[in-house]
Amino acid sequence: MEIKITTDSTCDLGKSIAERGIGVMPLSVILGKNAYRDGVNITPQDIFDHVEKTGELPKTAAPSIGDYEEFFARYTDEGKTVIHYNISAKSSSSHQYALEASKKFGKKVYVVDSMALSSGQGLMVMKACDFARDGMSPSKIVEKTRALAPKINTSFVPDRLDYLYKGGRCSRMAMYGANILKIHPLIEMSEGQLYAGKKYRGSMEKCIANYIDDLKAQYPSYDRTRAFITHSSADESIVEVARNKVRELFSFDEVLETVAGSVITGHCGKNTLGVLFIAE
Repeated sequence: MEIKITTDSTCDLGKSIAERGIGVMPLSVILGKNAYRDGVNITPQDIFDHVEKTGELPKTAAPSIGDYEEFFARYTDEGKTVIHYNISAKSSSSHQYALEASKKFGKKVYVVDSMALSSGQGLMVMKACDFARDGMSPSKIVEKTRALAPKINTSFVPDRLDYLYKGGRCSRMAMYGANILKIHPLIEMSEGQLYAGKKYRGSMEKCIANYIDDLKAQYPSYDRTRAFITHSSADESIVEVARNKVRELFSFDEVLETVAGSVITGHCGKNTLGVLFIAE
C-alpha cells in the first residue's frame, strides 16, 4: 500500500517538504483586498511591508471542504492512501474542514489534528514519514503520531509584541511594557492552545540563550532523531546563538533550520524564534 503524507502549509518544514515528498495544502493569506496562497505566491517580506505600510495585520483563511476534497483526490486517484496533518483545531478551522472532506474517501484518507503549529506540526509530519518508510500501516501511523502530540515541544520567543497585540493576543499595556523594558515572553503550546509563559528580559540574543537553557532543564530526556530551529526571518546573530546553544546542550541526529511561512509570520512578527523537538 502506497502512503502519501500531507499537511497544511503552516507546518513550516521548508526544504524538508520537497526532500521527503510531503504534499502541502496552502492556507490563504489576505492582504487588503488581495488573497494569496501561503508558500506559493506570498513571502514573509510581503507581510512585513504590508504591516509597515498599512498598520494592519494580514488575515488568514482555511481551505474549504471542496479544496480539501480536490487535494485528497489528487493522491487517491493514483491509488494512494493519504494521512493528512492539520494545524491545531484550536488555531484554525482547517482540521474541521479536512475531516469533513475526508468522509468522501472512507479509509483512503485519514485526518489528524496535530494539536501544534509551525514546525511542532512539522515534527509530527516527519515522524509519520519515518513510520511510513518503515512499512507501518496507515492506521498504526495515525495511532502512533497522535500519541506523540502531548510530547511535542512547540514553543517560541517573540522579539516584539506588536503583531500579537494587533492580532488581539495581548493588551496594549503589555505590548508597550514589553517593548520598552525589552521583555520577551515565552509562548508555548499545551493541548493545542497557545499560552504565555516565563518572561525573559534583555537582548534577543540573551533571551534566546536563556530560553534554550530552560528547554534543556525542562526536557532532560528527548527524542534525538531531529529538532527544528524555526524563526520568522530572524537576524543572523539571533539564529547563530540558537544554533550554538542547541549544539552545546543537545545531541540531535539532525537539526533543521526553517523560516516560518506567511501564515505563522503574520501572527508573530519578525525575529521570533523557537527550538522545537519531541520529548520522551
